Amino acid sequence: MNPGEYRDPTPWASGITVSVLVALLTAAAVFSFGDALARVHPLLSIVVNLVAAGGAAPTAWRWRAAPVTRWVVAGIAAGVLLAWFALFLGLVFG
Repeated sequence: MNPGEYRDPTPWASGITVSVLVALLTAAAVFSFGDALARVHPLLSIVVNLVAAGGAAPTAWRWRAAPVTRWVVAGIAAGVLLAWFALFLGLVFG
């Protein structure tokens, strides 16, 4: 970018709001699905979660720099990590 070019300001408030909402929805979905699989067999839950994350990672990596989708990708990543942490606590202490 040239020094004289105008660049739109980063929409921090709306971007963080989108990220938080997407993170909450993603965490609820991943936790619910992972918990249901863990009731069948804990190893099944781990394998399916890792395969799903591995399959989605290349697409998320490509979208990380797009102006709007970067907030959604950040929310998805945070939600998956929160759900995995909750599933881990459930497996260890549950």
